[in-house]
Amino acid sequence: MMGTLLTGLILFLFEVGCESEPTHAVPERVEGSNGETLVYLTPHWAFQLVNDSLSFSRADSFCRGRFSSLITSDQKEVLELLQQAGLHSSVWVRDSSRVASKPVALSQQYLQFSALKFPKESREGFAHVNKSFPALSSVSVCVRVQWDPWWSEVSTIFSYAAPVFTNEFQLRGQADMQGRILLALIIHGKHLPYKASFPNDGAWHQICVTWQRSGGHWAIYVDGDRKDTGSGTDTSRDIYGDGILILGQDQDSFGGNFTEPFFGNITDLNVWNMSLESRHVRLLNECSPVTQDLLFSWNLELLSSHPVVKEVQALLFCPAVHQQVELQGCRTLQGWSAQLPQLGLMDCFHLLPFICRSSRERYLKMKQMSDSQSSQPTAFMSQLMKLSNQSQLMLGPEPSGLSSLAQASALLDVSVQALEDTRDEGLQPADMMSLIQLLSLTADVPSQPFTHDTNYSQDSIQELSQHFISLADSIISEEDTLKWQAIKEVVNGPMDVVKSIDQMVTSLSPRLMAETNHLTIRSPNIKLVVQQQKLQEVSRGSSFCGPETEKPTILDCISVPHQKMQDLHKNGFHNLTLVNIWYGSLRPFFNPEENITMEPTVTDGSQRYLGTILGSSVISTTVLGDDQPVSMAVRFQLQHRVQNPDGTVYDPVCAFWDFNLTPEAGGWWNTKGCEIVSKPYGYTVCYCNHTTNFALLLQVYEAQRSPENEKALQVLTFIGCGVSLCGLLFTFILFISVGVPKSDRTTVHKNLIVALGVAELLLMCSSWASENEAACFLVTALLHLLFMASFSWMLVEGLLLWSKVVSVNISEDRRMKVYYVIGWGVPVLVVGVTLVISMDKYKADDHCWLNVKTDTIWAFVGPVIFVLTVNAVVLCRVVMVTVSSARRRAKMLSPSSASKMQTYDLTWAVTRPVLILLPVLGLTWLCGVLVHLSVVVAYIFIALNSFQGLYIFLVYAVYNSEVRNAIKRIKEKRKALSFTNCSQPTSFLPSQRTPITSWGHSLPTTSSPETSETSAPAGTTSTSMVIKNESFRKESFVSFFLNQGSGNQVVQLTGFKPSGC
Repeated sequence: MMGTLLTGLILFLFEVGCESEPTHAVPERVEGSNGETLVYLTPHWAFQLVNDSLSFSRADSFCRGRFSSLITSDQKEVLELLQQAGLHSSVWVRDSSRVASKPVALSQQYLQFSALKFPKESREGFAHVNKSFPALSSVSVCVRVQWDPWWSEVSTIFSYAAPVFTNEFQLRGQADMQGRILLALIIHGKHLPYKASFPNDGAWHQICVTWQRSGGHWAIYVDGDRKDTGSGTDTSRDIYGDGILILGQDQDSFGGNFTEPFFGNITDLNVWNMSLESRHVRLLNECSPVTQDLLFSWNLELLSSHPVVKEVQALLFCPAVHQQVELQGCRTLQGWSAQLPQLGLMDCFHLLPFICRSSRERYLKMKQMSDSQSSQPTAFMSQLMKLSNQSQLMLGPEPSGLSSLAQASALLDVSVQALEDTRDEGLQPADMMSLIQLLSLTADVPSQPFTHDTNYSQDSIQELSQHFISLADSIISEEDTLKWQAIKEVVNGPMDVVKSIDQMVTSLSPRLMAETNHLTIRSPNIKLVVQQQKLQEVSRGSSFCGPETEKPTILDCISVPHQKMQDLHKNGFHNLTLVNIWYGSLRPFFNPEENITMEPTVTDGSQRYLGTILGSSVISTTVLGDDQPVSMAVRFQLQHRVQNPDGTVYDPVCAFWDFNLTPEAGGWWNTKGCEIVSKPYGYTVCYCNHTTNFALLLQVYEAQRSPENEKALQVLTFIGCGVSLCGLLFTFILFISVGVPKSDRTTVHKNLIVALGVAELLLMCSSWASENEAACFLVTALLHLLFMASFSWMLVEGLLLWSKVVSVNISEDRRMKVYYVIGWGVPVLVVGVTLVISMDKYKADDHCWLNVKTDTIWAFVGPVIFVLTVNAVVLCRVVMVTVSSARRRAKMLSPSSASKMQTYDLTWAVTRPVLILLPVLGLTWLCGVLVHLSVVVAYIFIALNSFQGLYIFLVYAVYNSEVRNAIKRIKEKRKALSFTNCSQPTSFLPSQRTPITSWGHSLPTTSSPETSETSAPAGTTSTSMVIKNESFRKESFVSFFLNQGSGNQVVQLTGFKPSGC
């Protein structure tokens, strides 16, 4: 069969199936090598009707191979296409209500069942089976359930308790995060693992469980298929008889003390005194009865239920009622009636025509490339056709092409050989598109061996995998970055290749690892490692790293924690398979000019968000537990592969590619469940709670300030804080030393000075603690507390000022207690609650302050905004009162000067309180919201707030009348004491014109120490006093002597002027 061996399939790969652009009104018929295809174009879509009949899975694969998808039933354009094509048979359609095209239950006949509804409004619902059961050496229980999709807690479907043992036989389930209901059995009190499952889709599902004492074997069947099986249960005894069977509740005691209720509907409960075989379960699922050894058959009259449990009717698929047919069925479009689609279900292996849908632009681009390839084949295409004519392997004629691993391997072989032969010419865009189609088709080949694949050895499987990776590597090579731009309208992007690799390796992993526990496949841009191990032998976590480089750099690595693997073992899994893949060349394919849409993180205003780019390699892990995909938390580190240009800053974000996000576009980046662990220089460590393809996204920011400005601002901040700290210290010393009268105002001032001063001192020293993680965390908490206290006392300053402006009936003692609660109590409460709620997200990564990229920063910003708002209201009130007082004074002036003085007074009445109170009340912090607008605003903000302590010193000390009066009193006291050391006495004897003053009362007879040293005439009594008088130059020290001679008392005054004072 020379010349026809691979030609048919290769033509399929490179033939789009259109020779001229179809019109909108009349679809164009295009004859292809494999049959007839009709194309129908609308303004937005292109529909391709393929008359070659295929099974559902092959039809779906065919459409995906042409970068399209099966149609959905809600597209009315399909009706016109079918009418013009004259097609009257059914066609396959994709179920739009499901994420993927999965088989759905097939039924040619419905059967009505009486069911019990266990409402979610009550946790007391149950149903008691009024049947006496004997001791059971084997048992089978089948039941149909409709699970409430909104209920996620553990629920008991049925529980059988004996008088001597409560947990004899029980079936329970719980919802997981992947949209499944996991099932587990309890036998003789032993809880078996949650492994069997069914979709949490709100539909009816049949569950059968079996157990036999001989060998302790048990099994769980769901919808006719065996989902889990095992042995090792207690074989020493039967299940006790005379027990109670309860539906919808767990019995913590015999027949009572119900827990773990079930919510949903239950019907068709049957119990057998035998272990059903798989054939029995399949028959039961199709509603065929099995009467052998039947102990209980579904009958509501034999049930006693709680009043909240209601009887409802349920329609169930029962194909066996009509005839025996295949259980699995897929959605079909049978026709249209009254402009509404008539849908049906059919065996998925039935052969039907189908319609592929793609965007109009994608179809036209594919047609253009196909025409070009047909007229002028590329070097790769020519060589591939030449090699195919030399091959000896016959391919099937069906358009899906690949029906076995042998066919896939043959086509991969000749493709790799053609690629090697034309390496100098390189791949063209049309070649890349064709190879992507080939990889997609190969990945769809089932991994289970067909009849003609029985002798396909493991070496052949590994060779197929190696060729698959080699072709994928050639497509995503950095050399082909520009060529991807030519096919971006057809192919979603390089992640389509990644998806094909994931699908192929995951499906082939059981056969790849049949004879080995470790497999590595390398290529220049891809590293694939598959590991298999028994969970009971696992002693540490699993780790995988990308290839090493010549230069010593941090490797890209991903690991599964040991604890997660132990949890998998505890849940009943035995074998673990890890599929790890590293992609080193994907970053250039994400055009930096086409920014990844993502919300920017919060910044301090010094940077402007530009966009988000892919900044690392892509690394992935797929975990298989007993060959079933299992989601598990992983930890990975990726090196930054983008250099920072001058003037830009990169901020990493942990992300993964979500294929279900915008599926029409092939997926998009998602960050759900991922977080940053640490950000050392040059790489980032991340943690994600699931497995998939991971990467680092770098958010790009333009620095708003040059390094010189940043340095200048840092220096200005340090100097300002130092000056401010000195001002606060001097103010506090003055308050303590000069004896300012105690009042609520001075107390508030002192607390504000202490809080702000210590905060600024700690801020100046915070950079020294950044190297130590624990010390930096402590400094962050203290800074948060102290600055919160500073603003709280600024709020108290505002409240105190308000109480002076507006009459407040509250005593000073009670008021101060409230002030202390606000000033210190509230900050302690806010900081404590913040630490409890967000301990792991509290501190920033690169400095000792709150994390501005999370909501933690609002634990500071929120209270600050509140304080500034209140104080702004207080300031407005003060200005209003001051203006009112100025107007009253102006009315007292003479009319001639009233206008001029009024203008002056009003201006000063507004300016004075604003200048005095703005810094004291913290309102200068309002300009912080404008810092990102200009570097000038940043200088103004730092100048105003870092010199706040100096301003407080001027307002509270230098220009404070209480402080000035206290200093003045100290000076007076010192001057009074200094008079005793002064000389130059002055006599004030009575002149001829001055009458002698005579005192008629007794005078003191003692003298002070200061006057005892002064010479005085004998027989006189002397004393001294301080006289304030203009004639004595404000203050003079005066002594006077009383002469008691000749009956007259004469006062002689002697004044001492302070010498040198």
